[in-house]
Amino acid sequence: MEGDRNLEAKIEILLNVEKQMRQAGDVAGTRKSVIDILQLCFEARAWTTLNEQIVLLSKRRGQLKQAVQAMVQQAMQYIDQTPDLETKIELIKILNNVAAGKIYVEIERARLIKKLAKIKEEQGLIAEAANLMQEVAVETFGAMAKTEKIAFILEQVRLCLDSLDYVRAQILSRKINPKVFEADPSKEKKKPKEGDNVVEEPAPDIPSLLELKQIYYELMIRYHFQNNDYLEICRCYKAIYEIPSVKENPAQWIPVLRKICWYLVLSPHDPMQSSLHNSTLEDKNLSEIPHFRLLLKQLITMEVIQWTSLWNTFKDEFENEKNMLGGSLGDKAAEDLRLRVIEHNILVVSKYYSRITLKRLADLLCLSIQEAEKHLSEMVVSKALVAKIDRPVGIVCFQPAKDSNDILNSWASNLEKLLDLVEKSCHQIHKETMVHKAAIRA
Repeated sequence: MEGDRNLEAKIEILLNVEKQMRQAGDVAGTRKSVIDILQLCFEARAWTTLNEQIVLLSKRRGQLKQAVQAMVQQAMQYIDQTPDLETKIELIKILNNVAAGKIYVEIERARLIKKLAKIKEEQGLIAEAANLMQEVAVETFGAMAKTEKIAFILEQVRLCLDSLDYVRAQILSRKINPKVFEADPSKEKKKPKEGDNVVEEPAPDIPSLLELKQIYYELMIRYHFQNNDYLEICRCYKAIYEIPSVKENPAQWIPVLRKICWYLVLSPHDPMQSSLHNSTLEDKNLSEIPHFRLLLKQLITMEVIQWTSLWNTFKDEFENEKNMLGGSLGDKAAEDLRLRVIEHNILVVSKYYSRITLKRLADLLCLSIQEAEKHLSEMVVSKALVAKIDRPVGIVCFQPAKDSNDILNSWASNLEKLLDLVEKSCHQIHKETMVHKAAIRA
């Protein structure tokens, strides 16, 4: 009781000092007095009194911004030293309410919400934690360090993925431009010019830019995995593979390169996939995993692939991916790999044949006629191939249909070539005639 009275008496004295300093406009004095009040409460472990004083000081008439900022920053240091979880949550909520709507403590409020969201997540309330984090738009904070902004947005994306909210995860991920990870920190301006916003130092637990790059692409892999967007997953692994710390360590880059190869062969054929395929084949590191060089070579060579022999060769490697970085390739992956082989074989056939019977096509693909027709039709619909099927006769024509303009242009071109040949022939005949006449006269 006596201790409580002493504390109240000391606080009363300091409150009077704070009032005098505030009314005199003494910024340094006001800051010191509010910090001293909080320090007294903390040393006495009077957490309820501390909360009351924070609210009281923030609501005092004409309270200085610098004093409120100093008070919030000081009280944030006590959060991790609270005796129990309930006291910690109460203190965070009090500070959050004080900082709400005040632009000069927006960074502190973001850090407070991040702490509260972490507590909610530990309690198993992931959706509630995700909603809490989404209240803060850190991309608008001019004074927050770039790495801290990125780390905060990535935390928002992670919580959305954990709560299976993929739409919001995609929206939030678009706030980060991947080009930001390529920036050279040494070229950034160190000293702000006069009138520029002073950027605060990031919190001690914030990872470096290259570490954030890896976290970003790992989250993007999780997002694209839900849609089985193999090409985008491959591009994400490619970006991780290019990180210097990964590329220098074989234990890290070999599993990543394996994933790049797998997702390349699982991706539908298009110009982007073809470009990535060729650039990966040129990578010298691929010699460390020769099985995968062979796999990529097979799917780029214009030869029909036997699915059974391919699967027998690579089945063990496929199953082994479960123990590698990033986990298994998914339940659909084996089916999709077979589909990619069938598509590759149809493209090969279209290169060598202008017309082929459905029966012969089915034999080449090791499929039934119905399955061959189905896969061929799907490729035509997706515009990966131009073909026509004469079903009564059972013939597939791979020549693209020409419109009237193309036909007229080809006729005009053929006529031009014909006339050119006639003219050359006439010239040769005339030349021979002249030579023969000259020989007679001689």
